[in-house]
This record gives sequence, structure tokens and C-alpha cells, in this order.
Amino acid sequence: MADVTVKTDAARAERRRRVREAIHSGEMEGAFVTVEGRADAEEYVAGRIDSDELVARARARYGLA
Repeated sequence: MADVTVKTDAARAERRRRVREAIHSGEMEGAFVTVEGRADAEEYVAGRIDSDELVARARARYGLA
């Protein structure tokens, strides 16, 4: 797991905006984001994981390795 430094509030806000947009887009298409997926998204927003790790976790969760 990568330790990603999100140095500014602006960077975290941008990550949160991207996550919200992605979740909303999925919901508009009928998708559902699990509790686990939302927890991973929060890890990304906080800067504890990078986008590659976020995608890898989602793929692993659904057997799309």
C-alpha cells in the first residue's frame, strides 16, 4: 500500500469532489457503492492510499484481478 501525502486541504477537497462525482455517476447508472468501497474512498481522500490502490482494491473485491 502506498503512503500518499496529501499536503493541503485543497488537495483533500479535490479528492473528495472526485469521489462524490464518481459515486453520484455510478448511482445515476444504478450502481451501488458498498460500505467497504466507501471506506476505501475515504482512505483515498485522506491520502492514505493513491488512486491505483483504490482501483486495485475495488478490482480485488469483485474478482477482477
